[in-house]
Amino acid sequence: MMRGRVRAAAVTAATAVLALGGLTGCSSETQPEPEPAAAAGDAGGKPERAAEATPGSEQRGTANSVRKGATIGAPGSPCPMPVTFDVAADWKPEAVASAADEEFGALLKQGPVTLVCEIDAKPAGNIGFIRVWTGGTAGDDAREALRAFVADAAKKREKESYTDTKAGGLAAVEVTYVNTDEMLDEPKKERAFAVTTPKGVVIVDLGGFDTAEHEAMLPAYELARKSVRVG
Repeated sequence: MMRGRVRAAAVTAATAVLALGGLTGCSSETQPEPEPAAAAGDAGGKPERAAEATPGSEQRGTANSVRKGATIGAPGSPCPMPVTFDVAADWKPEAVASAADEEFGALLKQGPVTLVCEIDAKPAGNIGFIRVWTGGTAGDDAREALRAFVADAAKKREKESYTDTKAGGLAAVEVTYVNTDEMLDEPKKERAFAVTTPKGVVIVDLGGFDTAEHEAMLPAYELARKSVRVG
């Protein structure tokens, strides 16, 4: 459609130039050459084309535009935890209670930590969760806890990389990797960060249905990471 419009505009411009030449061709004076057409978006030119929205972009946002929702982690919030952080608008946090059944309870453990909170992205239009895991003691090493967490989460993985970073004002370690487990339909990007608090290690990970969902939810994950405070 855009090519058709550009071609039509070019034909119209050419016709106008020819018509101008026809009107001035009888004059013995040299006529000035017509000025180049104004660039798109300049004064007198065609209006600049607005950026097209991608499906779901009005819900997903970007790292700079994600809207803040609730703050969780404090006593009385949906998920009491050793830390607090901001949740993206429309994401739904829910505490995960420890299972009384030993076999089912094992499903809530990953490495040295236990799942305590799930923040569901579906109300915001995505398929996935930000999950919060806690465990250990104040003296535990965040990097080692994160390595054990990842080893338990994905038996097969590639491009595993650990980086020292900040979570709010706290020292943190972040991991990115590609989960290549044969149980998946295709390899999937994964990401998590860990901090040590006076009550032990806290790991926050981002899980999505696939890599596309993972990347769409990164702004919400970044909002959580940048707003972390000790509860």
